[in-house]
Amino acid sequence: MKHHHSNRKFGLQRGERDALIHSLVAALITHGKITTTEARAKTLRPAIEKLVTKARKASIADVRLLKSRLNNNAKLTNMLVKEIAPKYFDRKGGYTRITKLGNRSGRGDASPLATIEFV
Repeated sequence: MKHHHSNRKFGLQRGERDALIHSLVAALITHGKITTTEARAKTLRPAIEKLVTKARKASIADVRLLKSRLNNNAKLTNMLVKEIAPKYFDRKGGYTRITKLGNRSGRGDASPLATIEFV
């Protein structure tokens, strides 16, 4: 039975999976738009939206929490709090958009690709 298996494993152990999510979050904050597999984009969406919701308030406690979640990277924290979050101050959610691109052809695994970007 497949009960209580809601998160995607990606064939990785927990620490590796967390590192993957952290690197995807950092790339999305830095570039604003990334292309990855559809499953990774769908896993990334709740993680980044929770961070943007925290960044909208921008209290001292929230900024410290964001900094700890972003591996003490002050540059990413400042980008999130000062550049990205003010755009969504009046928005109640849905800060990202996932656009499906079709299947990958170059590497041979034919995995579905998607682009995730800030709205």
